[in-house]
Amino acid sequence: MRWVDDVEVGDWIRDRLDPGVDTMHDVVPRGFAAYARILHPAGVRSVTAGVVPTIDELRAMTEDEEEQALVGLRDDAATWADTAAAFGTVLHPLAQWNRIVRTPEGEDWRRRRSPDGREFTAPFEGELPPAALARVATHLAAHTTTPDDGVAGLWEGWGGLTGGYGTTGRTFMTFTDDPAEAHAAMLAESIHDPFNKPYQKAPWQDGILSREISEGARLELPQRSHVLFAVPPRVFADADWPLRVPWRDTVAEQHGFPPSAQHPSLIWPADHAWILVSEIDFDSTIVGGSEALVAALCADDRLEALPIPEGANLQWDADTVNA
Repeated sequence: MRWVDDVEVGDWIRDRLDPGVDTMHDVVPRGFAAYARILHPAGVRSVTAGVVPTIDELRAMTEDEEEQALVGLRDDAATWADTAAAFGTVLHPLAQWNRIVRTPEGEDWRRRRSPDGREFTAPFEGELPPAALARVATHLAAHTTTPDDGVAGLWEGWGGLTGGYGTTGRTFMTFTDDPAEAHAAMLAESIHDPFNKPYQKAPWQDGILSREISEGARLELPQRSHVLFAVPPRVFADADWPLRVPWRDTVAEQHGFPPSAQHPSLIWPADHAWILVSEIDFDSTIVGGSEALVAALCADDRLEALPIPEGANLQWDADTVNA
C-alpha cells in the first residue's frame, strides 16, 4: 500500500459526475448497472422507567430524581427499520433520517424521543463502522477481477489528516496537577511566540500524513479534494483494516487513543467494476456496480442496504413518503 501522486487514475470519476444537479450524482458516478444505498447504523437509548429524559428535563430534576430516571440506562445500535417502526414512519430506499424520526421544522433531528420513550440518535455521516465496511468489502472483493489492485481516496479536510502551517485542525487535551509541567507542555505545543519571534512565519505542524503527502497532488472532484492511496480492495474485508492502512492515526495513539484510521470517502478497483462512495455529509454509503453485486449487498442481513435507481435524490427534503 502506498500513496498515489498520479491522481489522473481518478479522472474517470470526474467524467461521470453531474455537479449542480439535485441527485446523488454530485458525488456518485453515473453509468453503473445498479446502485445500493447502505444505511449507516443509528443508536438507541433506553431506561428502566421507559421514558428517556431530555437534557432540559434532567436539568430540572433534583439529584435523586435524576438518578432514579436513569436507572437501567443502556445504549444499543439501531437500524433504520427499528427506528421507523418506533416512530410509525416508512423505511423506503430514499428515506431521510430527519423524516423517519418525525422532526418538526427547526428542531434537532440528531436526537429524537420516540412515542415509546426511547431516544434515537442519528447515524454518523461519512463513515461506516470498520466491521460494517468489512462486510461490504467482502462482497466488493468478490465482484471484481482485481481484488488485489485498487485505490482508496480520503477527503483532505478531515481534521488532523494533513499537516500545514499554523494548525492541523485538531488538538489533544492533556491534564496535570503540576503547573510547571502544564506550562512546559503549552510552550512545546505553541505555534506562535509574539514576544521573541514577532515576524516569524508560522511553523509547519505535522498531521497523520507525511509532509510530502500533505503537500502533494489531490484528486480534485467538484465537491471535494482527495488524497489517493493504492490499496487492494480485499484489505477492507478485514475488520482490522484500520491497523494496516498507511493513514492509520498513530498520532492519536501516542496520546492514548485506541488504534483507528479514517474511513475512505472513495474506494474502487483497478477494473472499475464498482465504486464505493461515503460522502462526508451522507448518512449512507453508496455502491455503484453490477446488478449481482447490488443484489448481494441488499440480501446480506448483516447490512441494511436497499437498491436505489440511477439519478436518486438523497437530499434531506427528498423523502416525500414521510413528508
